Amino acid sequence: MRRKVYDFLVNRHDGIRTRYHRLHDGADRKGKILSYVYLLWLNFCYYILFCRFLDQSETVEIYERKRLYTQSSESASFLNERMTVDDLAEDLSRYDIISFDLFDTLIFRPFSEPGDLFYFLGTTFGVMDFKRIRMEQERLARVECDKERGHYEVSFSDIWKQIERAVGMSAEQGMETEKRIEMEFCYANPFMLEVFRRLRGKGKRIIVISDMYLPGDFLRELLEKNGYTGLSELYVSCEYGKSKSDGTLYSLVKEKFSESAKIVHVGDNEHSDVKMGKQCGFDTRYYPNVNRNALLFRSYDMSPMVGSAYRGIVDNHIYCGLQEYSMEYEYGFIYGGLFVLGYCSFIHDYCGMNSVDKILFLSRDGDILKQAYDYLYPDENTEYVYWSRKAAAKLEAEYDKQDYLRRFLYHKLNQGYRIRDVLHSMELDFLAERFEKRAGDGSGEADSVPGLDDELTDKNVDSLKKLIELNWERVLEAYHGQSEAAKAYYGKVLGGSRRAAAVDIGWAGSGAMTLRHLVSGEWGIPCEVIGIVAGTNTVHNESPEASESFLQSGQMVAYLYSQRHNRDLLKKHDPNKDYNVFWELLLSSPTPQFTGFCQSTLGLPGDPGAELMFGKRDANQEGIREIQRGILDFVKEYRKHFSAFSYMFRISGRDAYAPMLIAASYKEKYLKAIERKFALEINVD
Repeated sequence: MRRKVYDFLVNRHDGIRTRYHRLHDGADRKGKILSYVYLLWLNFCYYILFCRFLDQSETVEIYERKRLYTQSSESASFLNERMTVDDLAEDLSRYDIISFDLFDTLIFRPFSEPGDLFYFLGTTFGVMDFKRIRMEQERLARVECDKERGHYEVSFSDIWKQIERAVGMSAEQGMETEKRIEMEFCYANPFMLEVFRRLRGKGKRIIVISDMYLPGDFLRELLEKNGYTGLSELYVSCEYGKSKSDGTLYSLVKEKFSESAKIVHVGDNEHSDVKMGKQCGFDTRYYPNVNRNALLFRSYDMSPMVGSAYRGIVDNHIYCGLQEYSMEYEYGFIYGGLFVLGYCSFIHDYCGMNSVDKILFLSRDGDILKQAYDYLYPDENTEYVYWSRKAAAKLEAEYDKQDYLRRFLYHKLNQGYRIRDVLHSMELDFLAERFEKRAGDGSGEADSVPGLDDELTDKNVDSLKKLIELNWERVLEAYHGQSEAAKAYYGKVLGGSRRAAAVDIGWAGSGAMTLRHLVSGEWGIPCEVIGIVAGTNTVHNESPEASESFLQSGQMVAYLYSQRHNRDLLKKHDPNKDYNVFWELLLSSPTPQFTGFCQSTLGLPGDPGAELMFGKRDANQEGIREIQRGILDFVKEYRKHFSAFSYMFRISGRDAYAPMLIAASYKEKYLKAIERKFALEINVD
């Protein structure tokens, strides 16, 4: 009977079920009672008030949306609200005794929520759902503590004895493991560490007051390990049965010092550290919690452990207050760092499982990727090699004329390019004279050819195409020397290698696939080249399935998405909205554009050498370096905190894309603001 009532009230309508469970699940006793009342109200609305919309689940947006700053960086906006290290140290030095909160003030964890550390305990113990178990048993231990002692300041041993009774795990082993993992993850807030050192240098008396279940001797060891040495006193709520949140711990601390002593307390909790501190006679200073803006700006549509690590590292770094960063730096750190880290890990795992003995990072997208990869995996065989759409199109012209003409001609239609400049970029200046007269099409019929200074448009492109085709043998001859030079260059690069990976951003994967064909099919170099791309063409491309045969056969693999996985991203990623440009900007390089190969004058007969040809550099060189610096800083921070947990480097393509989905909120306003700082070349050049 009870099951039938539940099915009728809860399960009969999707909208009622989802609304009920959202309130009921995870609620305490009072919350569950409220959820029952809410359930009856929902059924009343549906059956009596005819609110038929309750038959359907609430509409949920597929992608999160956040309103990001577009006029300045997050750190710059945040620093406007707070004092610098100099100002705070000077301000606090006026007091006789300076008190600090511990967690989220002096000490950080690399997570957006403190309880997310319990995921790692679950992995260590091999117990499923351990985070929920750990938090639930702590709650029950606090309830029991209140019954027996009249307060909720439970001790660490109380929590683990409760877990031992409920789950059967050894309390002693559990406590040692949790303390070890806390010690592994916790690190000094660099802002407060500098303030602390300056105060110690002035001989100030410093104490710590914390609402915490961990024992004081462990917390003191933790603080000293992270540079907070010379503390006068440490007051922990669990050891006194008193807390900051109700003011009793402050009262106890105040009794320890003379009434004339000037005391100030610094902390991140507006209630416990500020309001209650003031009520108990302390001066207080509010240090804004670094994760307070997480809901406003960070992605939560991520796997729990990687998502928490990502948010924690970003917020601790950007919001600690130590430094103001540029928008370009934050673009790299916040939106590119996790992607580059995850992509490098993906490349590493793929190459290890598929006997790849050399990794080629194609210029210029491969610049920052190689820097990050070599930092993460310094002993592997990698090389930064010169390759580009333009070079590939010229070298592959004989075998893929359509792609050659599409890239050099049709990608430049109606964009203000003069025919003279188009021919020059194709290195076909010898055809220029033919545009000064009327040329035949080979059949005796006159064909009107536009002038050299005319803009290339959809109305005259076919005439230019026809002229090129009429001179096709001369065109191929113009590129013959480049092919020989490229063969010599890659012969040296791939010497001794049997299987190499060519790493690029994407999107059709033509760069890697052209190199694959030329290496083994035309140049006779005995090495198989596998293409690794971040993403593929999408449903918004003119040729959405351009690389499908290569992906299916395993000649190419994709990280972020493809037709085979993360298909929601395949539908979201829209090159027509400049999504390709935004991603390419993350991997931009201060190096000049690579335009092609030419034979070296130093080459011996029959053994030509190779010279490399370069074009111009992209605009905003300093901004590009800032993006790269931000990416590398994120990679270094992540590795510093999670190097002992190798599974944390298994970052899915969906997680790696998640920050950019946030950046694309509200019609890509933030991404467009970043793009305006640069002038990227998106055509074949």
